[in-house]
Amino acid sequence: MRKCLITGFEPFLDHPINPTEEIVKALNGQQLGEVQVIGKILPVSFKEAGQRIVTYIKELQPDIVVCLGLSAGRTSISPERVAINCMDGARDNDGTKWEDEKIAPTGLAAYFSTLPIRTMVNQLHEARLPGKISNTAGTYVCNHVMYSVLHHLSTQGLEHIPAGFIHVPASHELSFHQPKYPSISTVDLIKGIQICIEAI
Repeated sequence: MRKCLITGFEPFLDHPINPTEEIVKALNGQQLGEVQVIGKILPVSFKEAGQRIVTYIKELQPDIVVCLGLSAGRTSISPERVAINCMDGARDNDGTKWEDEKIAPTGLAAYFSTLPIRTMVNQLHEARLPGKISNTAGTYVCNHVMYSVLHHLSTQGLEHIPAGFIHVPASHELSFHQPKYPSISTVDLIKGIQICIEAI
């Protein structure tokens, strides 16, 4: 049985709900075909998030790593193409703020996702769900986690492990609190991530 580590985040900034937390809780322990899903929730912390997911990879030795993050304002489930070696943006949940800082001082400028992102999007469309490849994971904690995972796997000779990041839009529950954001039902978000995992 192959193991898929899937991670989401706690609420952050002005978002009282993070739909990735609900997705991960729903999928944790599920068996999707020949894949056993193990779900973990990460803190929205530059200091902790990257270190924690690397620890989970070392402990669980997964065959697949899929990280999820909220991008309120997007309208599609968005597999990310690339993570960059940069920390910048709003304060995290620890109150830490970075500007133009490297994640790994001697690391590569960027890493490409090793997930089959085009296949994921095509299969989302076949299921009548909105999907679109994104070419930027930003410079906030989501990008930090994606970069940390790919940097760890690359430097440890584990590049064969499919790994990457998927941003999801707001859920209806979050949109209720913040009506300015377009939203997708939590049920469809969960279904969409299942499809993405199955595509791997």
